[in-house]
Amino acid sequence: RTPWNKGKLVGQKAPFKPKDVWAMRALMQRAHRTRELALFNLGIDSKLRGCDLAALKVRDIQHGAQIAPRAIITQHKTGRPVQFEITSPTREAVQAWMAEAGLKSDDYLFPSRVHRSPHICARQYARMLRGWVHDVGLDWTAYGTHSMRRTKAALIYRRTKNLRAVQLLLGHNKLEGTVRYLGIEVDEQDLLALLGQGARKVHRGGGLAAAPLLVGDRDGSHSSSPSWGSRMRPSRPANASEAQRPGVP
Repeated sequence: RTPWNKGKLVGQKAPFKPKDVWAMRALMQRAHRTRELALFNLGIDSKLRGCDLAALKVRDIQHGAQIAPRAIITQHKTGRPVQFEITSPTREAVQAWMAEAGLKSDDYLFPSRVHRSPHICARQYARMLRGWVHDVGLDWTAYGTHSMRRTKAALIYRRTKNLRAVQLLLGHNKLEGTVRYLGIEVDEQDLLALLGQGARKVHRGGGLAAAPLLVGDRDGSHSSSPSWGSRMRPSRPANASEAQRPGVP
């Protein structure tokens, strides 16, 4: 029997580069593919898994007659809520698709054209993504639906180095999962682990102020944060003898 993965690239799928995102978006705009443009833009902005994105309802992202600038969705996989920003171009694309399809508040945002299914499935979303990738001349085997999920998260991490903010945006339970998901190099993972262990040991000994190593905005937005080293500040020694104790700065 032929293995299912023979001749295929397996493992983590790469995030899209900004130029690839713009190329796919421009292609859809020129072809007036309203539904696909709305799905693509919302997939990039929301960073949701395919199952969560496909099952969105109009009421999940709409306030009154307008698309909300932010939305909160409960993830199917973890049961945890995750918040995301909906940018102006995405709101315009989604609004145009809703008007074209005549969608109402209780309708699924991306209804299926198959009668037995109320909305598109994750597999259909993956097939549409494969077509987008092929249309701009990329190798479709190197990308998948998680490429959509990783694209904005990877860009935010490269700009801010704020793992905690990216963890909140992706809705991960553990910071280690975010490190693996972003595909950070092994030596950097080791550095993060060592810094975390060192900080906990020193903090138990009273040598560091009780401040988090990584901070993010309260809403998990994309603002930058100081680097690890700049967050670690020694507390003032209680007396002169403590200042001379080995291992305390």
